[in-house]
Amino acid sequence: MSTRNNPFVWYELVTGNTDRAVRFYCDLYGWEAVDSGQTAMQYTLLKQDGRGVGGIFQIPSGDLGQGMKPGWMGYIAADVDTDTPRVVAAGGKVHIPPSDIPGVGRFAGVADPHGAVFVLFTPNGEEEPPTPVPAGTPGHIGWHELHAGDGEEAFGFYSKLFGWTKAEAMDMGPNGVYQIFAIDGVPCGGMMTKMPQTPAPFWQYYVNVDGLDAAIARVQKGGGQIFMGPHEVPGGSWIANGMDPEGVIFAMVSPTR
Repeated sequence: MSTRNNPFVWYELVTGNTDRAVRFYCDLYGWEAVDSGQTAMQYTLLKQDGRGVGGIFQIPSGDLGQGMKPGWMGYIAADVDTDTPRVVAAGGKVHIPPSDIPGVGRFAGVADPHGAVFVLFTPNGEEEPPTPVPAGTPGHIGWHELHAGDGEEAFGFYSKLFGWTKAEAMDMGPNGVYQIFAIDGVPCGGMMTKMPQTPAPFWQYYVNVDGLDAAIARVQKGGGQIFMGPHEVPGGSWIANGMDPEGVIFAMVSPTR
């Protein structure tokens, strides 16, 4: 498989309550939940119109789950065995060393130099990733946002590791610079130095929805809460940030309110 552009290819929710998470996100985004058939762990696949979007992983009980925290993670296409030591050489950290997912591929759980977690992933076989869906397609990830320990240093790390490039930069005044980054020339996310009140650096993934107010109503009905938004951003899109019933942060984006 070509990993030249190192795109995001998968999104995974680690949770302490799979059943509740499935109900909340499927009602919110219209996803279909399918049991993965994995016998070694409880893993639920999430699909939109028959196409895989991500998965939900139940934190194991006992020692296996010790130290695991609920949250969303992004998988980036990579050569796991080659790129894992490159992460370390660039100042990052390995949380889960290169490991096999039987019948699926190979992965490593890593973090950038300031602690934001992501996953390196190499699928089995030589197949190319599926053709991306049209921008803004509901139920799919529409934006990737890094709340970094230091925005400029973070861009240097990811640019060196994956070849991502700078696109437009927006001056947010006291909040610093919001640097949009591009993968293969296509803007797909932004990086910024995190707010002082944010406990730790993290990646956030915005899911496309068709109408933000209606989606917010579904969040509230499902037991979640909105702590930021609705807010219009440059370009005319509307965003909102919230927490699911388990306290996991999530984000939504829509062309209309």
